[in-house]
Amino acid sequence: MEITLNHTVIPSKNKVEAARFYEKIFGFEFLKEWDGFAVVKVNSTLTLDFMNQENFSINHYAFKVTDEQFDEIFARVKAEGLVFGAGHQVTDDGKINNYYGGRRGVYFRDLDGHSLEIQTVDYDLDS
Repeated sequence: MEITLNHTVIPSKNKVEAARFYEKIFGFEFLKEWDGFAVVKVNSTLTLDFMNQENFSINHYAFKVTDEQFDEIFARVKAEGLVFGAGHQVTDDGKINNYYGGRRGVYFRDLDGHSLEIQTVDYDLDS
């Protein structure tokens, strides 16, 4: 059996607001509040479990998407007036990147400052 990631906990100042943000921007399904978490279904094997926490480190979450999904998510990012950028260190230049021959990628932040990335092609780790 292939090992898959089942869920990950994302710390947040307001778990429900954070979960609803991911639902709105990414189109994920908000499932419910459960056992101290606000749970969002990403796909058939993965949930994001948002948990209220006062102090936490800022994390990075990258999502591989199709070209169509990229266009839809990026349109929502712009419609919400979110700051975005082409790189993990330049998240505010208003550009997307086209690394790795046709890949499109963009970075932006969620309500808690976590760095989010959508990309259409995997990184080429062999080069």
